[in-house]
Amino acid sequence: MNGFLEKAWQKIAYYAQRFWRWFWAKCKRYQLIRWAIVLVLSLFLCMSIYLTFIAKTSNVKGLKSALEQATEIYDKNDQKAGYLYSQKGTWTSLDNISPNVVDAVLSTEDRNFYKEYGFSVKGIARAGVSYVKNKLTGSQAISGGGSTLTQQLVKNAFLSQEQTFSRKAKEIFIAMQVENTYSKKEILTMYLNHAYFGNGVWGVEDAAKKYFGTSASQLTVPQAATLAGMLTSPNAFNPLDHPEASKKRRDVVLSLMVANNKLTEEQAKQYQAQAMITNDTYVYNSGYKYPYYFDAVISEAINTYGLSESDIMNRGYKIYTTLDQNYQASLQEDFANDYLFPADAASGAKAQGASVAIDPKTGGVAAVVGGRSGTHVFRGYNRGTQLVRSPGSTIKPLAVYAPALAKGYHYDTELPDKLKSYGTNKYTPHNWNNVYTGELPMYKALAESKNTSAVWLLNKIGVKTGFDSVEKFGIKLDESDENLSLALGGLKKGVSPYQIASAYTAFANDGVRYDPHFIRKIVDASGKTIVDNGDVDSHQVLSAKNAKEMTSMMIDVYTIGTGSNAKPTGYTIAGKTGSTQGNGIDPNSADTDHWYVGYTPDIVLATWVGFDSNKNSIEDAGSRGGALLFKTEMENILPYTKQTKFDVAAASTLAKEDETNNTESWWDKLKKAGQQAENETSDWRDTADSWLQKGRDVWNNLFGN
Repeated sequence: MNGFLEKAWQKIAYYAQRFWRWFWAKCKRYQLIRWAIVLVLSLFLCMSIYLTFIAKTSNVKGLKSALEQATEIYDKNDQKAGYLYSQKGTWTSLDNISPNVVDAVLSTEDRNFYKEYGFSVKGIARAGVSYVKNKLTGSQAISGGGSTLTQQLVKNAFLSQEQTFSRKAKEIFIAMQVENTYSKKEILTMYLNHAYFGNGVWGVEDAAKKYFGTSASQLTVPQAATLAGMLTSPNAFNPLDHPEASKKRRDVVLSLMVANNKLTEEQAKQYQAQAMITNDTYVYNSGYKYPYYFDAVISEAINTYGLSESDIMNRGYKIYTTLDQNYQASLQEDFANDYLFPADAASGAKAQGASVAIDPKTGGVAAVVGGRSGTHVFRGYNRGTQLVRSPGSTIKPLAVYAPALAKGYHYDTELPDKLKSYGTNKYTPHNWNNVYTGELPMYKALAESKNTSAVWLLNKIGVKTGFDSVEKFGIKLDESDENLSLALGGLKKGVSPYQIASAYTAFANDGVRYDPHFIRKIVDASGKTIVDNGDVDSHQVLSAKNAKEMTSMMIDVYTIGTGSNAKPTGYTIAGKTGSTQGNGIDPNSADTDHWYVGYTPDIVLATWVGFDSNKNSIEDAGSRGGALLFKTEMENILPYTKQTKFDVAAASTLAKEDETNNTESWWDKLKKAGQQAENETSDWRDTADSWLQKGRDVWNNLFGN
């Protein structure tokens, strides 16, 4: 057996030697070694160029100011409204941090901090060995170790927490850039203020208060050692939740301080003998003063301008918004008043609501509340901007009456108000109160929210015309919405208060609608403007004349119409109300949504009230079904506006003046009668009889019997 193995080994050695001679000859002939060296150096050069580019474009110069400052939110008047941060504590200078902390941290984390240039060769070697070991065992990660204090700062400030070779390489190059830009004192200050100490606490100043009830400048050696020991595993070694583990870790740090010549053996033994005593006096002061508004600002910064949530929260930006703090504060106060909302459902579910206020002159969102007080979750469901519900009759001015004016109709054009079926499917709209008057002028049909009149008129002007009109107002519809139920808000997807408020700004601003927005500009920590939204797109949705005529009609909604119980005392507003019942059409179904949209030349407010689930009804809520909330909101907001008056009177007032002054000639009235008869060919007999009687009345008024 031994002889066989010996012969086998000799053959292997023979062929291996022949292969080596052949390979070496080829290498000499084709200079493969030289080409291999060139290839390796080229790869190294390319990698170095790439990593240098990453380091140079990481905004290292702005790191200190970004860590030092909280992101601040400013209102429309450039007044500070609040601030954001998720990984920041109270910033303090190194002069106000106890030297005990510096000694403990450097002894534990990076003894050669003052001698290194951002990275440790020994540390890299350890990481490399660890990498090879993990590759051999099938692991894809680099085990910990090897990072200097500067590298740790870079990892937390610029990179993800994934442990990969590429991340480690980026970390080293950015660390060198940090060392190029800042002094050791500045780097240490940034590290101690940006370190995480568990329980949601960032920075040594807040950690001192959280665990020992003192400031960073007064930390004793044992306390400093405790905090330094937490850096490797903040949750596992925090003294509040794990006092025994924390004490053991503290004692290890004290021993490391002896090894680093910061303590004597005798001192370390004395400190190790001390009990772990904690005292939590930390108080979190939130700058998130207007939660739903700030949520919407963050979302717009992410979705429109491509920023990340982490950068927004932690990079020390100054975000200038269209916020009106008076409006916002009053809305939040109203939403904290349970009496303004429907009673809880039998299941215990709470009724909800949402309101959005927009400046029609700019499109800037002045205020938003997306739910009742106490229900907010950071960047959670914001009903003000994310609700998707049928708008009910609030869509009638957009889909029916505004395009009808463009087609030549007028506020006093007579419209039928009677049950009628349309199409082969016999679509038959009903009025919300099942009351039908036969016919009535357009302004009354709008004020009283006559479904029959709205559907008839949409059918006359053309469903496509109404569909296109809604989209001009900024509401994107589905192709399936192009049918007669559009007149009553029968949409596939529905809308939010944000969309409805934006649409109505066109009526308040002479037919011009500006794109709705929250952010005016964003300035980074270094003072550079990274977002400038000073030139907002505008759209001429309808003529100024028609916008005024629509306003004239919609004033009546809150004086003699469906919104009369929601009219703010002492103020004239225009707008529309809406409700949905089950499928949005059947009046026998219980109300599930109530909408109130009102405006003046200064402000547009859209409010929705209902339950998150359509299984619950607000049918019997009375004024608490939205009317009282909207009335209160308007009465609290309008005093803060310029209180600009409408330059048109209510349509009902104009109609009375026409009747009183009798300024229209008999022939003009007869022409209008003829035009009306032509528009209503399907009901020509009823219409003709009606206008014949009106003609007789005019004749009698002018010439007597």
